[in-house]
Amino acid sequence: MPILKAALALFALFYLLPLGLSAGLYQRDGIGAGWRQADRGSTGLLPDAAGHPAAVVRVFAAPTVRWRGIFAVHCWVVLKPEGATAYTRYDYTAWGDPVRVNGFVADGRWFGRVPEVVFAADGTAAEAMIPRMQAAIRGYAWRNRGDYRVWPGPNSNTFVAAVLDAVPEAQVALPPNAIGRDYPHDGRWLRATPSGTGLRLSLGGYAGVTLGWVEGVEVNILGAVAGLDLRRPALKLPGLGRIGLDALAAPARAEAPG
Repeated sequence: MPILKAALALFALFYLLPLGLSAGLYQRDGIGAGWRQADRGSTGLLPDAAGHPAAVVRVFAAPTVRWRGIFAVHCWVVLKPEGATAYTRYDYTAWGDPVRVNGFVADGRWFGRVPEVVFAADGTAAEAMIPRMQAAIRGYAWRNRGDYRVWPGPNSNTFVAAVLDAVPEAQVALPPNAIGRDYPHDGRWLRATPSGTGLRLSLGGYAGVTLGWVEGVEVNILGAVAGLDLRRPALKLPGLGRIGLDALAAPARAEAPG
């Protein structure tokens, strides 16, 4: 009984309380106008593509639409090869063809919510990553209509996690509230973490454990993740995400030499 009481207390502290706080913040902030009328314009987080010849890779995350933003963020990928005069944005959505290309402004608000930059690479580092990321997008297994599942996956975050699997040198972990990122998109329930610095056990996305230098220590219960970031000390909490140092790791921003 003492062990059960301790487990219930930890669950309340690290899962129920953070989700309650996230719900309170959502109730306070909301998204302003109704989601259908919400602003989806550019946030200025990307330089003008025509005036920026270097290659660019970005991964963005923003709270999901309506009440689901209490629990989760939506992630997407933006690519621009060297010399290209426009960005290409890739989302995985529940409507139409799941892999949606340029359906939204590359650095646009997600139904009124300003995104955060999860990963950034520029110049030669980005140019080396882009072909493998494009191949991962073309070869994504869950790309047919009807494949999308909000929970536990495959969803938008499962898609981005699969793309990042192709570039382990990025050394990046998606936010802990990117629900669906732990879904085994390749069918492997035990596998190396996307960074290649640890192992992840995922029971179909419903539960799991991750241990890695980049990913830290994470426990997934019904898609909600709690844990510790070891490399850049921080707490990872359901709903609230990562609470600690700047979420954009220094190794994640690679610049062209010179």
